[in-house]
Amino acid sequence: MSSRRSAHPALIALGAVGAAGAAAAVWGIGIERYLFTVREVTASALAPGSAPIRVLHISDAHMAPWQHRKQDWLASLAQLQPDLIVNTGDNLGHRDGLAGIRRAFEPFAGIPGVFVHGSNDVSEPSPRNPLKYFAGPSEKQHWAPELDTAAMDRFFTDELGWTPLDNTAARVEVGGRVVDFFGVGDAHRDWDDFEALPAAIAQLGPRDPKTPVIGVTHAPYQRVLNGFVDLGADVIFGGHTHGGQVCLPGFGTLVANCDIPLKQAKGLSTWTSGERTVPLNVSAGCGHSIYAPIRFACRPEATLLTLTSR
Repeated sequence: MSSRRSAHPALIALGAVGAAGAAAAVWGIGIERYLFTVREVTASALAPGSAPIRVLHISDAHMAPWQHRKQDWLASLAQLQPDLIVNTGDNLGHRDGLAGIRRAFEPFAGIPGVFVHGSNDVSEPSPRNPLKYFAGPSEKQHWAPELDTAAMDRFFTDELGWTPLDNTAARVEVGGRVVDFFGVGDAHRDWDDFEALPAAIAQLGPRDPKTPVIGVTHAPYQRVLNGFVDLGADVIFGGHTHGGQVCLPGFGTLVANCDIPLKQAKGLSTWTSGERTVPLNVSAGCGHSIYAPIRFACRPEATLLTLTSR
């Protein structure tokens, strides 16, 4: 009889867990974060008899200048020929990120678009302890080196023709028709100013009842979503959550970094406030912080959302 003792079951289990963790890290860091995908969905949000509007929703690029695969993929989305682009912020992820944003978005010049800021459009990212996200939304940074937000905005407005929506409203021609918009600054930083919106909306002048109204936010906090519905939004776009970024297969999103229900932290759903219910699309985003280069069970994405008549 052999005198060798078999390995302890606990050691076998520990080894299996370690191997699975290593495999998951290799997948998330080396493969999935490059599996860019377009999610195509449809939502009824327009007045009866209205022609569809194809909206390309882009969010959370967190761009660094060396991220050429992401830049090439974003640039290729112009081939989808959307009627409208909605950009829900956190475009920059590095002090030189605008170079990559230019390369990625230049093909969109001439396509109507709107945008709001996320905090990473204003301040450089910093290392974070990812475990703290399980305790609730991340702490607000008191100081971080500032990015050249004004240069990014000039590129968006002067070269691409997009319209800024931070705490304001706008009326934009989209595919030969008028669309009304309002938006807020990053609610995660308490930059949302709802008191400014009624006056901004009133300055647009009388609105045809058939004119669609679109609400745009970076961080989809419940106070923002409720406020948008109450102000008359027919559909809402948000980002910020990264869809959880690292999700659990078979379960889904573990953290949202805001107070939106986890089941609505990515994808198309609906939001109800009072007696109104409207479509809500939260993008899982196409990037990540340079200090957390991983995606797991949550592919980087853009959304092609076709708005149809009710």
